[in-house]
Amino acid sequence: MRWLFRSSAAAVLVVALVVAVHFPYATDSEPSREEVRRTIAFYNQAYAAPQAGKDEDIYVKTAEEAAKGIRVKEDLQDFIRLHGLQNKKALDVGAGQGYLQDVVDDYTALDISPTAKRFYHKPFVLGSATAMPFPDNQFDVVWSIWVLEHIPNPEQALREMRRVVKNGGMLYLFPAWSAATWAGDGYPARPYSDFPLPGKLVRASIPIRSSLPFLGMYTIPVRLMRLAAYEAAWPTRLRYRRLTPNFERYWMPDSDAVSSIDRYEGQLWFASRGDECLNCRSAWNSAFDRVRDARLMIRVHKD
Repeated sequence: MRWLFRSSAAAVLVVALVVAVHFPYATDSEPSREEVRRTIAFYNQAYAAPQAGKDEDIYVKTAEEAAKGIRVKEDLQDFIRLHGLQNKKALDVGAGQGYLQDVVDDYTALDISPTAKRFYHKPFVLGSATAMPFPDNQFDVVWSIWVLEHIPNPEQALREMRRVVKNGGMLYLFPAWSAATWAGDGYPARPYSDFPLPGKLVRASIPIRSSLPFLGMYTIPVRLMRLAAYEAAWPTRLRYRRLTPNFERYWMPDSDAVSSIDRYEGQLWFASRGDECLNCRSAWNSAFDRVRDARLMIRVHKD
């Protein structure tokens, strides 16, 4: 009996430790000038025209292949048709290579990289997602695909999206939720021989750390804590984990990610501002959900 008690206590301690390590402690702070400089330099290079005789850079090719593989354009088109947005005014935040510019006629692209402009035959605006050069209530629909995780202060980007969309307008958000902490060093994409012993142990641990039992061990308790905060005070702050991006070598998707955000955290953030998530269950039920739909489809209510 004593052995069982000790084993249970040890298990509780392990779970508590895992939860403490994975709790999203970070909230927005102003990025340093060096962070901004490195970010802009990386995306300038990523979207720059290829040198003569060379194909597009791996960053552009990877993004386009991934978008085609999971039917990003087709899903967005379905969303546009479902909500009668074909003839409405749209903004694409972090528009990159312009893959979605013909989804609607009245389209505006926003991107931080001036070299991305070469991809566009529709209006392109150079600017940051966290300080958009648009007046309030300008757009009927705003979408952002695989962008939020690359913004050092993502809550400010969400505020800006709400600001520029009209009351009753739509947000379609599809970040890479819960970006992996190991992507910056490309652990899954590199052989064991690339790493010293500590790195080999990290690489060997990835299948366990990616498994549903391990994810559930900390995800559900963290979500319940965030739900309690949501119930206690509105509006909530957006909490996330900061990541160390790799701007030197693009090993794999999200090697350049700077923020790891749980989709549930995004759901609570909008709900606490009175917005309506069109593809979410209740806050309580969603706390126990495995994410099956990575999108957040939000109708904004400003009144």
